[in-house]
Parts: sequence; structure tokens; C-alpha cells
Amino acid sequence: MSIFGSMKTSVSGMNAQANKLSTVSDNIANVNTTAYKSADASFSSLILPSGGGSYNSGSVETNISYSVTQQGDAISTNSGTDLSIRGAGFFVVQGADGKTVLTRAGDFKPDASGNLVNSAGYTLMGYSYASGAPAVVVNGFDGLVPINVNQSGLANSPSTSGSFTGNLNSGAKVVVPSATETLPGANLATTTTDTQKSSVVAYDKLGNTVMYDIYYTKTQAADITTTPPKTDQWQVAVYRNADAATGSGSSFPYSSGPVATSTLTFDTNGNMTSGGSFTITDPKTAGSIAMDLTKMTQKASAFASTGSTNGQAAAPVTGVTIDKNGVVYANYAKGDPKALYQIPLATVASPDKLTLMSGNVYQANADSGVTVTSFANSNGLGYIQSNSLEASNVDLAGQLTDMIQAQKSYTANSKVFQTGSDLLDVLVNLQR
Repeated sequence: MSIFGSMKTSVSGMNAQANKLSTVSDNIANVNTTAYKSADASFSSLILPSGGGSYNSGSVETNISYSVTQQGDAISTNSGTDLSIRGAGFFVVQGADGKTVLTRAGDFKPDASGNLVNSAGYTLMGYSYASGAPAVVVNGFDGLVPINVNQSGLANSPSTSGSFTGNLNSGAKVVVPSATETLPGANLATTTTDTQKSSVVAYDKLGNTVMYDIYYTKTQAADITTTPPKTDQWQVAVYRNADAATGSGSSFPYSSGPVATSTLTFDTNGNMTSGGSFTITDPKTAGSIAMDLTKMTQKASAFASTGSTNGQAAAPVTGVTIDKNGVVYANYAKGDPKALYQIPLATVASPDKLTLMSGNVYQANADSGVTVTSFANSNGLGYIQSNSLEASNVDLAGQLTDMIQAQKSYTANSKVFQTGSDLLDVLVNLQR
């Protein structure tokens, strides 16, 4: 056996154990780093050819891997912009150099501009709702913009659609217009009291609330003995509530005419057959609202009506929330939340083969496969949990055990080197 060979092999062993100790050191140092993935050193032997009467010692090679697919525990936080991924996937983030990379470190906080940036300085990217619901770009990062939660000032949106559901009493009195009794659509003081009324609030382009009064009056009863048979019919008339008369005990006559009228027709089963879709056209707001009453029925039951419109009154933003699908909503003091962005997730075929970079981010390479982007809760990806962070997946007890093993192995290899050095001294001294 070559003395020099044994010494080289022991040096190789010491280098391998030094690498092992380096990974242990990194893991222990990052035990509290958000979404840190532990490194591990594995070894493989390099064997040299040996003859029958001699043995050539080889060496040991070190391979470093990262447990990227091993998920860390979820830690609850008080910040709604702290995000964790429960399942597969990575956040798409952008560095100060404009380079787009992947990470699972979701400790995002608004910077001076309102962009969500994590502790390593990477900005969270997503798709904007400015042009409607976004579509994901599967094979690239085109269309992504920084997620900005600095929504200052007032926001509003005008009503463009509304709907009503309920029931019109099939036993209601049929109103025949006369000199003393007129239909609501005529807007006269003699309007019949045999009518049903409901109201709905909508919003104009400036965020003002506008209330509309909706009247339902039966104008024809079904009669199958006539030719052609008659159907049940109701007149619908809509007025601006602000135009109603005051002091007379009746809202009629309104100061301006109806903003919409329609005729509802029902079959013998009490289901609507026509007239349920019409448009409120308001000249005072220059707005139009498409109304849907197609789910109204006519049954032998008391009048009932519930409805709503879309839109929102002028109100300040009170904060943002992020749901499990990654949709970022602005919350208002009044009205419903408004979708601003949707956060995508990305993945690769072999996450453990990703290239690790400073800042706890990853980059795809030939070994990991190409990046595929999609939305959370789809295509095998996990969901996004707000008020939560992913902890490091480092097992501290296991790292301490590995450290002791590396220390003992390093010491043993050093003994081999020392023994070889002593033998070499013996050979040198033979010449003296």
C-alpha cells in the first residue's frame, strides 16, 4: 500500500467531513430563517485500480443537496401580508436587479412605495385585476407586476347590474285603469293602492347612493277560455326615490317619470316567461343598470322580494386581505372588497435540483426542469395561507448528532494522516 496514497485518502476524508460540518453549520445558523431548506452532504467513493500484491487507496467525494420539497411547520403571525404556501409551489419574486426568481420565504411587508418585499429584499409579483380577472402565463413571467398594497384615497364603482328574487301573489287584484285608479307607470296622483313595492340602493359614477322604488301591479289574470288564452301579467315601474312626492301620504306623482318599465308574464305554473330583463336608465346620473327579475315567481303566497345591485359607494380603503387562491382584496369602510391582484405560484419538475442563491431564493436549471406557473389550489399546487409563515425545516437535534459524527470522522482521518506521516519519517530515517 502506498503511504502517500493513504495520506491523500485521509486528506480527502478530512475535506469531506469539513464539508459535512459546513452544512451542519449553515443549517444551525439558519434554524430560525423563514422557509430555509436544510443542506445535506452525502458521500461517494472513488476507487483506484489495485494489483494482486498492492492496494491503491482512493478518495471520497462530497455531494451537497437541499431538502427543498420537505415543508417546514406553519407559524401563525399577526400580519396579513405574511404568507406561507401549504403544499407545493414557490412565490415568484423579483430582486433589485430586476431578475425574477423563486422563493418560499413569505415574510412580506410594504416598503415605502407600498410594494410587498420580504426580509431578503425580494418583491412579490402577481397579476393585476386592472383589466379584469387575470389569466396566468404558464411558461413564463410575462404580465407580472409588483403587488402594491398602498391603496390611498377614496374608491367607488357605479352600479351596472342588479337582480331581484321573490314571489308575486297569484291572488292579487287585477287593476284596470280608470278615471279614479291608474297604474304606477302613469305617474298620477290616482295611482292604485293595489300594488306591491320594494326598493333597492344603487351607486352613481361619483359614489353617491341612489335609491329606486320598484312597483309591481297585476294587470291581467290568466284565462284559458279566451282565444288566444290570457296569461297572468304584471306591470313593473321603477322610480327614483328622491323624486317621490311628500306630504300627501303617497309617493305619487313623482317629480319625474319612471326610469324603467316592463311587463312580467307568467305561465299556469307561476313561472316567468317574459319581461324579467330590463334596464334602468337614469337621466340624472347618466347611468344604466341591467336588472334581472327572471327568478321572480307568481304563486299562491304573500308578496316577497329581495334584491341588490353591484357597485360601491365612495369609501376609503381600510386594509387588504389575501385569500387561499392568492387574490389580494382591498377592504373598504363601505361596500364589498375589491380584487386588486392575484398571486401566482410556480414549480419545477425536480424542486430539490433547483439552484440555491443568496436570499433564500431559487433559480431553475437544466437539472430541475423548466418553471411552470399557475394559480394556487390548481394543477397540483398548494394554497396560500395569510397570517402565517413557513418555518425552517432544520431538525436541530439531528444536526447536533451529525456534528458529532463529522467531528469523530474528521479526527479519525487526521489520525490516519498522522500515522502515514510517522511512517514516512521512518523511511527517511533509514538512510541515516
